Amino acid sequence: MPSLGKLEAAVMGVLWSAGGALTVREVLEQLPAQRNLAYTTVMTVLSNLHRKGMVERRPVGRAYSYLPAQSREAVAAASLREVLDASDDPRSVLLHFAETATDDESNSLRDGLAKRDADR
Repeated sequence: MPSLGKLEAAVMGVLWSAGGALTVREVLEQLPAQRNLAYTTVMTVLSNLHRKGMVERRPVGRAYSYLPAQSREAVAAASLREVLDASDDPRSVLLHFAETATDDESNSLRDGLAKRDADR
């Protein structure tokens, strides 16, 4: 999964929160006003995200509407997988994470592992 710059992450946040496809103009309108971005800047960011496989686009008249290619959770999980795969000692990484996990996070992990084991 490619890493995202700050503006790319902000655009993805808008798309993930939208619940449907958005045009460049709609994304621009939902980004924080203090960014003072041009339409063409957002269009370029969305084109780059499409090239990276992060968004899908659909023709809408002479323009496109954009949707996330994967959920926020799937992208976050893929990022965690990359960290583990890049580590010389993934077990240690997981153990260090486990030491900082909240009770809710620990319970979620246990539930996920139990579900995975039941599905096997």
